Amino acid sequence: MTDLVHGELAGGVATITLDSPPNRNALSSRLLSELESRLDWALKEPDARVIVLTGTGPVFCSGADLKEQRAGGAPVTEAFPGVLARLWESPKPVVCRLNGTARAGGLGLVAACDFAVAPLSASFAFSEVRLGVVPAMIAVPVLRRLDPRAAAEYFLTGEVFDAARAVEIGLLNRAVPEEELDAAVAHYTGMLLKGGPEALAITKRMVREVPQVPFEEGLRRMAELSAERFTSEEGQEGITAFREKRKPRWTQ
Repeated sequence: MTDLVHGELAGGVATITLDSPPNRNALSSRLLSELESRLDWALKEPDARVIVLTGTGPVFCSGADLKEQRAGGAPVTEAFPGVLARLWESPKPVVCRLNGTARAGGLGLVAACDFAVAPLSASFAFSEVRLGVVPAMIAVPVLRRLDPRAAAEYFLTGEVFDAARAVEIGLLNRAVPEEELDAAVAHYTGMLLKGGPEALAITKRMVREVPQVPFEEGLRRMAELSAERFTSEEGQEGITAFREKRKPRWTQ
C-alpha cells in the first residue's frame, strides 16, 4: 500500500509531504494517522531542526474526507486535534509550504504552522457552513491568526478569497509567484537554522504566551528568562561565537 504521507530529512530540514492527490489530500483517517506518525518522527529526530509541511498536486488540502464523515461517526474529529496540537506546540519551527489551494480543515493545518507561504494562484475558503457544519476544531488555531472581522466574514459566508487577501488577514506570511515558492520557503528555513534550538523553542512559546500576561508580571518573568538565557550553555556559546567571529556550534 502506497504511503499517503512522506518524510524526508536533508540539511536539518524535515519535509513532510501530503501525497494523496486523487482526493486532493483530504483529511482521511489514514492520512491523519500517517501525518501524526511523520510529525512524531520529525519531532524526535535530533538532526531535524526545522519542519516543512507541504503537499503534492494542485491542492494543498481540501479539508475533511467527506466520504468518511457519516452519521454516527466522524473520523476526522477523533484524529485531527492531535495533529493540530503537534504542529502548534512543536518546539521546532514549522513552515507550511502550500503547493496550492486549501479549504476548510486544510486551513487548520496552515494556521497551526508558524509560517505559511503560498503561490499567488492559490485560493482559500472556510466552506463548512455551506455544508451545514462548522469550522469548529480549526477555529482554535485559525482565530489566533486571523483579524477578527475577517474571521467572522469568511467563517460565516464561506466565500472564496485569494492568496493576497490571505496575507492581509494573517492567514499567510507571504504569497509569491509559483516559481518563487521554493525560494521563499528556503528563505525561512535558512534563517531559522541560524537560531539556537533552545532559543527558538522558547521564543515560539513566548510569542504565544506573553500577550496574555499582565504587563508588570510580564516584565518580571521576561527579566528572569533573559538572565537565564544569557547564562545558559547555548547563550554562552552564541555570545562566544559572535566575539570570535565564527558560527555557533548548532549551525555546523
